[in-house]
Amino acid sequence: MPKRFRLTRRFPVAMTEDGYRKLKSFSREAGLDEGEALSFLFEHFDSVTDTDALTHRLRLFNAEIDERKR
Repeated sequence: MPKRFRLTRRFPVAMTEDGYRKLKSFSREAGLDEGEALSFLFEHFDSVTDTDALTHRLRLFNAEIDERKR
């Protein structure tokens, strides 16, 4: 029997403009709202990410984060 889909947590999120545009695009293509799209991505995180690419991208993001905050 499928689990009932309930949004039980709400939290303030700060996102880059690029990240928000990608989220909006993904949610629109998937037929979900932004909250549902985020829930899907995090519930299936291991199956939707490439571990090697994620590690590399995270390293690049962390290297640029201070500059991007200005």
